[in-house]
Amino acid sequence: GDYDVDGATSSALLKRFIAAVGGRTQVYIPDRIKEGYGPNTPALIKFKDDGISVVVTVDCGTSAFEPLEAAKDAGLEMIVVDHHEAEATLPPATAIINPNRLDDDSGQGQLAAVGVAFLLVVAVNRALRSAGWYETRPEPDLTGWLDLVALGTVCDVVPLTGINRALVSQGLKVMGQRRNTGLKALADVAGLKEAPETYHAGFQLGPRINAGGRIGSPDLGSRLLGTDDADEAMEIAHRLDELNLERRGIEAAVQEAAVEEAEKVGDDLGPLVVCAGEGWHPGVIGIVAGRLKDRFNRPACVIAFDGDTGTGSGRSVTGVDLGAAVIAACQAGILIKGGGHKMAAGFTVEKAKLEELKAFLSDRVATDIKEGDIQPTLYLDGAMKPKAADMNLLEILAQVGPFGAGNPEPRFVIPAAQLSYAAVVGERHVRGFVTGEGGGRLAAISFNCVDSPLGQALLNSDGAPLHLAGRLKVNTWQGRSSAQLHIDDAAPAW
Repeated sequence: GDYDVDGATSSALLKRFIAAVGGRTQVYIPDRIKEGYGPNTPALIKFKDDGISVVVTVDCGTSAFEPLEAAKDAGLEMIVVDHHEAEATLPPATAIINPNRLDDDSGQGQLAAVGVAFLLVVAVNRALRSAGWYETRPEPDLTGWLDLVALGTVCDVVPLTGINRALVSQGLKVMGQRRNTGLKALADVAGLKEAPETYHAGFQLGPRINAGGRIGSPDLGSRLLGTDDADEAMEIAHRLDELNLERRGIEAAVQEAAVEEAEKVGDDLGPLVVCAGEGWHPGVIGIVAGRLKDRFNRPACVIAFDGDTGTGSGRSVTGVDLGAAVIAACQAGILIKGGGHKMAAGFTVEKAKLEELKAFLSDRVATDIKEGDIQPTLYLDGAMKPKAADMNLLEILAQVGPFGAGNPEPRFVIPAAQLSYAAVVGERHVRGFVTGEGGGRLAAISFNCVDSPLGQALLNSDGAPLHLAGRLKVNTWQGRSSAQLHIDDAAPAW
């Protein structure tokens, strides 16, 4: 499996299902630095030597031509369960289950790998039922594993529309029941007490699971989600929490260096940001690429070089298929290997071909980007008065959730509002109370903004009217819940 949350949830899901129907499994997650992404020939040959006959890859394998060819020659039966973009020619395997195959007509290409794995489990379970397998043994409750599906789907930032929305909606309910021993331990370590939402999955649980694959042992996440031993789960959860703290420091250093490199170009960034550095930790380059993408409003790639070879990771913006661009670069002989999907990609490149890669990718994505697409844009869903923001409205809004990629939270503007009692809280946040036309008073907060133009505007408004844009959230304090505005931006209203 892959070493991210999607890979960890996929492998844990298949492990649990196979065990439930009487099978035996061994989960193997490659080391990010030593082995890289996806199946590799030495590992596959060792599986064969150890007596393993069937290997299932999850969240990887679609582009693993050489390893799967070696596996075929060794007599291994390979099954690929993936969602990354495929080339016209596929590697040799008994089955390649991927809704993004060019010959697939299922219409489910937006699934995360864990979603593909879950539908595979549903199909196999149905076949076993038809074959009479459960006449003498209990049938597993597949819905009890939807918490894993929700976690992997949210963390892989696939659109929360269609079947993904249904899977996440039901999966969050299962997550709230804390059936999974590992997820329960991780939630306790993270201090998560309320009913989980996509935010908790994506920003509290997900980063901790990812930390193992980024800078620690790559199998920690899968082991956590696959264990029923409470002591083991708590031990792993604490270790992941420690690694996540360590990851933040490493990430901050790489991000600072990457931003400095990008800003040297000035205003002429072009359609794509590419930053590379010697000795950067490859475990955090994906996160940093995402930060650069958000900062500069265009696709970004970050490459960590170790001598003559670099590991790269990219993040894209809506409408730009970065995975296809990386696959094309691989086919053109510019990359050693590479793959991905529309919003994210990974690759390996020789240092001598860095400039060629920059030019190639820039040309590819330029056709998808218009100048207007890379300008900072804030989309608003409607105008609202402070007195309209109450728990009743929040309950109505919750019905169109869960929110995430492809289904963003509704964002409202409160026109000509006044912010009173504005103050700094927690060193980097600003809170206050919003009043406006029609009366009413609404609590508000803006996170991580003290040093930004937004934070200074809020702190120094002195009662001057501001157009405030933000999202409504439930704020619970001492057992009481009320509406709170999370301010995303402000503009003078005078």
